[in-house]
Amino acid sequence: MSDDPALMSLTAVARAIAGKKVSSREVTQSCLDRIAKWNPKLNAFMAIEADDALKAADAADAALAKGDVKGALHGVPLAHKDMYYDAGKVVTCGSKIRKDFVASTTATALQRLKDAGTVRLGSLQMVEFAFGPTGHNPHYGAVRNPWNTDHITGGSSSGSGSAVAARLTFAALGSDTGGSIRMPAHFCGVTGLKTSVGRVSRAGAMPLSWSLDTVGPLARTAEDCALLTGIMAGADPEDPTASALPVPDYMAATQQPIKGLRIGVPSAFYVDDLDAEVARILDETLATLRKEGAEIVKVELPDQRQLSAACQIVLATEAASLHKRWMIERPQDYGAQVLMRLQNGLAIPAVSYLEAMRWRGPALAAYLAAVEGTDAMIAPVAPMPAATIAESDVGNSLEAEAVIQRITRFTRPINYLGLPSLSIPSGFTRSGLPVGMQIVGRSFDEAMLLRIGAAFQRATDYHARVPNLP
Repeated sequence: MSDDPALMSLTAVARAIAGKKVSSREVTQSCLDRIAKWNPKLNAFMAIEADDALKAADAADAALAKGDVKGALHGVPLAHKDMYYDAGKVVTCGSKIRKDFVASTTATALQRLKDAGTVRLGSLQMVEFAFGPTGHNPHYGAVRNPWNTDHITGGSSSGSGSAVAARLTFAALGSDTGGSIRMPAHFCGVTGLKTSVGRVSRAGAMPLSWSLDTVGPLARTAEDCALLTGIMAGADPEDPTASALPVPDYMAATQQPIKGLRIGVPSAFYVDDLDAEVARILDETLATLRKEGAEIVKVELPDQRQLSAACQIVLATEAASLHKRWMIERPQDYGAQVLMRLQNGLAIPAVSYLEAMRWRGPALAAYLAAVEGTDAMIAPVAPMPAATIAESDVGNSLEAEAVIQRITRFTRPINYLGLPSLSIPSGFTRSGLPVGMQIVGRSFDEAMLLRIGAAFQRATDYHARVPNLP
């Protein structure tokens, strides 16, 4: 491997800085050099704050020299999706409406990472108001996939997926309401954790759908995701929906073997109509897990199409209620696709929304009964690898909703049920595009997903491959 610090994992670089093998300034400069070189091709950053980042890195080095260590991420430079409020910073939420919005508070998840010692590199691009699965943005341009810049990154955490894959940042916060962490992780070949609803505080994170939104990391490895989630998780007085359940030792979980675990594979829905290469990579992933000692068992799930439809109703209705005032006062400032989808939400009857909400408990009970006796379930994140930017640029055309539904088919049911899911890089198509699989667990059992993901990553190198940008 190159001696470029930017190519290290988050966990490795945090240890290297703590052990004074490399300075925060050297690491930060290494990331900034890559950003200067690759961001013009990728459009992954919303704002690059080079001078401030280097000043913060110097301060971190000076503190470390005096034995003043802030936390587990002391001096580690990171950038996050531009929807996490950071007091005094512009937070655009990928929109024209908020292009000059200056946050007066800091998101709890972001503050916890800052308290652990991180350095801010800037902010990352995203889909407008986090409402779209491809990575297109009519205001700031599409973010490009570092494995092939003609292809999408997935959304809505588009900049997070692209920047982590290209080694411009060691990790990035994303958000997952209908698949917005797992999709970019799958399309860009990085590891992404959609946490259980309530595991990580959402205070100070731009809301899209209050009953579906989750905060989580995109990083290079399951171990990196474990480190970040352990720092962020837990109760928060600013967010009454954040759970007070104890936070497990996620890092310890990543060291455990998976011999004897039972991993379920759905017999239908998640394995239907797969691109041939996604189907091949699923088979290869299962073979690797078997080799590591896991038992693979078939599971018969309840009809997941109903869950996907119910998720769509909840998401569209809650998003429309949040945006109603702007839709009346500033419709011209939305992109065509986001406006169309928000307007669709206004047309959903209250009874349909309430039925979808009421059905969640029974749907979760039915799902858990189906996977009883297994430790986790595995399935593709999406039925296909990344499409090209051109072919998926459907705007508000008649086929737009069908394109969106196809891309999010395998992620939305998990959001509806509130369950955690870890997307791991699982292979590459013959044309060199990454493909991810998602490991789905029970509520608040992120530790099991990270354990399985880390074992898979010890046995494979897909997560360690770096795109050769043109």
